[in-house]
Amino acid sequence: MVGVHFSAGSEASRQPVRGWPAIRRVAEERINRGQEFVIGGYTVGTKTFDALIFGCYEGDRLMYAARTRNGFTPVVREQLFKRFRGLEIKDCPFVNLPEAKSGRWGAGLTAAKMKDCRWLKPVLIAQIEFLEWTGENHLRHTKFISLRDDKTAREVRRE
Repeated sequence: MVGVHFSAGSEASRQPVRGWPAIRRVAEERINRGQEFVIGGYTVGTKTFDALIFGCYEGDRLMYAARTRNGFTPVVREQLFKRFRGLEIKDCPFVNLPEAKSGRWGAGLTAAKMKDCRWLKPVLIAQIEFLEWTGENHLRHTKFISLRDDKTAREVRRE
């Protein structure tokens, strides 16, 4: 990647240079993917929740994909937390949890991390943006967009 740096002075200072501005420009132009996921739990926050825990179905098994703390305004956080009332369940709905380790990007949910989780009946569907799937079948750089009500949870599959 080549960035162009101009400064006052000689013609030599007007030559393209490599560096951070060019890399930054590329990062700002990344394209996120998006799809719907089933909300299966959350981590506890101070007033509402800290992060959503979500996944999608493979056959009749709900598989953990990621958690996200991004995309919430305080109002959205409060409204979503109210939707959780009455959906609490004792056991984790994801068949692939706990995981043995956190993984390279820290997206894995170990038994130790699961102690801070609260589980929900898997009926709410969230539209989530993300950068990519990892080799461990987790998502990187996730962001909550909205709740969806145009599908049932059992219809949500990895795209």
